[in-house]
Amino acid sequence: MNKKVAFYTLGCKLNFSETSTIARDFSKEGFDRVDFTEKADIYVINTCSVTENADKRFKTIVKQAQKANEDAFVAAVGCYAQLKPQELADVNGVDLVLGATEKFKITDYLNDLTKNDFGEVHSCEIEDADFYVGSYSIGDRTRAFLKVQDGCDYKCTYCTIPLARGISRSDTMTNVLKNAKEISEQNIKEIVLTGVNIGDYGKGEFGNKKHEHTFLDLVTELDKVKGIERLRISSIEPNLLKNETIDLVAKSRAFVPHFHVPLQSGTNEILKKMKRRYMRELYVDRISKIKEVMPHACIGADVIVGFPGETDEHFLETYNFLANLDISYLHVFTYSERDNTEAVGMEGVVPGNVRSKRSKMLRGLSVKKRRAFYESQLGTTRTVLFESENKEGYIHGFTENYVKVKTPWNPELVNTLHDVALTEIDDDGLVRFEFVDALTA
Repeated sequence: MNKKVAFYTLGCKLNFSETSTIARDFSKEGFDRVDFTEKADIYVINTCSVTENADKRFKTIVKQAQKANEDAFVAAVGCYAQLKPQELADVNGVDLVLGATEKFKITDYLNDLTKNDFGEVHSCEIEDADFYVGSYSIGDRTRAFLKVQDGCDYKCTYCTIPLARGISRSDTMTNVLKNAKEISEQNIKEIVLTGVNIGDYGKGEFGNKKHEHTFLDLVTELDKVKGIERLRISSIEPNLLKNETIDLVAKSRAFVPHFHVPLQSGTNEILKKMKRRYMRELYVDRISKIKEVMPHACIGADVIVGFPGETDEHFLETYNFLANLDISYLHVFTYSERDNTEAVGMEGVVPGNVRSKRSKMLRGLSVKKRRAFYESQLGTTRTVLFESENKEGYIHGFTENYVKVKTPWNPELVNTLHDVALTEIDDDGLVRFEFVDALTA
């Protein structure tokens, strides 16, 4: 009887793509994958360390695994495992901790799955994380996350990602296209491009620092891959989002009018302290360019509140900047101190209660922004890709420009694309619609 393995992923889409790749390696070794809540022989936790909260959740997840099977072997991989391997190894119940390069060889570190008295650590120096491992995830039957790039050469003062993932490096164009074709052959309709800094694609493609290809080259070639209905860019730095890329998406066969462009602060003084590579004026220019060629585009932004030195005046400047910007929603992050970052030693620490209040204000603004964007789309005809989950008797889906819709559950709709007329926003803030194309529901 085959041994069983279960996975838990914290953090970003990139982590999900890598978990899937690791899971396929286990399948090749004869393991059966089960849900994390079920009894398994080995539990693999892919960790994140972007926020303090992700660190804290790790212990809870280990306990969850032990509850399902107290004799199971528990392994930790991912960013937190690279940054603080011994801290994870000291958690009761953890048997193995693997760093940035070792995680893709996890099956090589497994012997008889006997629990260890102490957590065993195999973690490289981050300078050794200079080679690329391609991956993609198939989370459900409708969408896949395709990793095209890893690592980051930026030195933002709040961020541990370069310490956890190493230098910027890219998959080869040939391999990205091969993976995209493999995904399309599994009847998956949408691919989301993911990485740490995907606009930097091409750097380190063949182990050197020069760009063999650019991000524009990548999206141009991916747009030609047959069988993929939709391509979505997950997140791209404003200074790397070029006019040519925006124009290509506007005219594209498969790329959808949805951009996620990190901002982090709406005041230049804080952007400089963060060591971001742009000022707010460039950000305005990028949003204006997108809206100029795609007025119906959905645009999301990341923003950090409570960064050291952020005064009430700075925050209000950011709030008003975002309120007046033609964006569709916000991802709001409350600043949390991370070891070995420059920001940790900065003066002007913002009290926790002030950080929370500012975060709440921006989350409220995000709700208003999303509602306004949805209202702007009522009366238009869009194409919806329906998802596979039955949520309280409803099936949900997203239009190409990321409007979330719902309709009573119908299994025939799963993983299908339909033209719909957007009609009204319901009490949950989701959009109802009428089918435009022929459908026997």
